[in-house]
Amino acid sequence: MSEKKSKVTVEIFGEKYALKGDADAERILRVAELIDHRMKMVARGNPGLSPAKVSVLAALNLADEYLRLEQDYQQLMEMLKD
Repeated sequence: MSEKKSKVTVEIFGEKYALKGDADAERILRVAELIDHRMKMVARGNPGLSPAKVSVLAALNLADEYLRLEQDYQQLMEMLKD
């Protein structure tokens, strides 16, 4: 198993971040683009919010989506067992 770490500089909501992780650089970039996109969507709908509040709302939206997908996955796994 490879222990190679990827280092990538990304821009999220106007701020640059130097990220390092076990995932390949392309995946890190895709994750950063997803976060940036979600934050911009939240900010467009709520122009008076601070960047901190925009990030929390974007995180809440993504967490909700994740939990829905996790629930759907569990339901599909149960269906496959039957």
